[in-house]
Amino acid sequence: MTSWIEITGGRLVDGTGAPPAESSAVLLKDDCIEAIGAAVADVAIPRGDTVMRIDATGKTVMPGLIDAHCHTSFGEAQMQEEQDLYTSHELRTLRSAWNVTKVLRSGVTSISDPGGSYFIGVGIREGISEGLIQGPRMTTAGRFISTSNGISDWYPSSVGVPDSSIGKVANTVDEMVTEVRFQVKNGVDLIKIGDSPLGDVEAFSPDEIKTMSDAAHRLNKKITMHARGSNNVDSAIAAELDWIMHGNVMTDDTIERLADSRIALCPALLLLGNLAEFGSFVGVPVGTRDGFGRLLDSSRECLHNAHEAGVTMITGTDTGFAATPYGEWHARELELLMQCAGMSALEAIKAATLDCAIVMGVENDVGSIEVGKGADLLIIDGDPLADIRVLQDKRRIETVILRGSVQSFDDDVLAQRRPYDPAQYICPAPITYDVVYNGGGGEQSDVRDFDSSAARELASEINRRGRVAAQDPS
Repeated sequence: MTSWIEITGGRLVDGTGAPPAESSAVLLKDDCIEAIGAAVADVAIPRGDTVMRIDATGKTVMPGLIDAHCHTSFGEAQMQEEQDLYTSHELRTLRSAWNVTKVLRSGVTSISDPGGSYFIGVGIREGISEGLIQGPRMTTAGRFISTSNGISDWYPSSVGVPDSSIGKVANTVDEMVTEVRFQVKNGVDLIKIGDSPLGDVEAFSPDEIKTMSDAAHRLNKKITMHARGSNNVDSAIAAELDWIMHGNVMTDDTIERLADSRIALCPALLLLGNLAEFGSFVGVPVGTRDGFGRLLDSSRECLHNAHEAGVTMITGTDTGFAATPYGEWHARELELLMQCAGMSALEAIKAATLDCAIVMGVENDVGSIEVGKGADLLIIDGDPLADIRVLQDKRRIETVILRGSVQSFDDDVLAQRRPYDPAQYICPAPITYDVVYNGGGGEQSDVRDFDSSAARELASEINRRGRVAAQDPS
């Protein structure tokens, strides 16, 4: 029997960038958008078919959001070691399954997971597809492919990169291609390259990136890269990657090449914004907050220029860290794109819907409310074009429709957090004589302050080195 949902009276924001249609109607047939607007009245629904009717008067009807940078197996880690070393493979998988339901509840109906531990993302994707897990549509990478100078080789050489790590080190072209083939064999949708953490050096040569890109494309898979610096972005463009992550520091020439390439950029600003602006609420050290704040500030001019140049930008949040917990802040990326790239609310919604659908595959039918596309919709109590922040309040997300089915959630249950096992440290700061008897000696250090020397000068250093790298293509 065919299932129908008729939504009437709502303000329709269809995701294409078109102006909203007031008091519009949308008719869903199973997992498909059957008719829109006045055409809904012309559809004859067979007698005996089930019809759910939803009155959306005074509300906004829009496509489900897409998050191109949601790490399902990061476990809301507070420290790198918690991502890589603790919590068993089996328990990581179960906690990841729990967390993707939170993502769906927040109005995100599609995600792309650009890397994580083991092949947990593949398992979660299949569990969602089979109906074992309540979660959004999903595409996924495996472990980041890194070098000894890239984003995943954090530990001393005596420790190496364990199999439980989120990254895989490959220091030769042969190793890189072998890892691409291995990951494709194990079911990934895309390959994630992890270049240098700050973009101040090139962890891969342009030829190495192009070789991995060619290998992935020969196997009909997508490929993306963590690329913060101008030279990193240039190499990604030359290698014809499918989309690029970050791009915090880009010269005008690089921006022009990116615009000409039509490759989408996923700035993934949420991690920077939450640490810089909200970190004080949970005790993030001031040096770390300031470092991320300067990096965010340095991105503004770059992203404004990119937007003006016509670069396609898509939404991704780096969800999965303690600073970006599952189901909490996905829609804040739209607000940050408005602030940091100069987008309008309508442009930001398009970046989070139709434009972002590229990460779900070119054959995918999501991202906009158009006849024949997949029935992933939201009904919002409010107008995100007037205040984009209404999308951040789950209480205002009244209805989530995924694959033509209205989703049900127990918000009290989902309020529970399921982080990975904490790091095994004994004392958060040195207990010195001065601390005990002489009143301290200034602000206490915090062992959770990541690489504090780099954090304090993060933005100025990435800017300086990025400019140098951009001027010296060798």
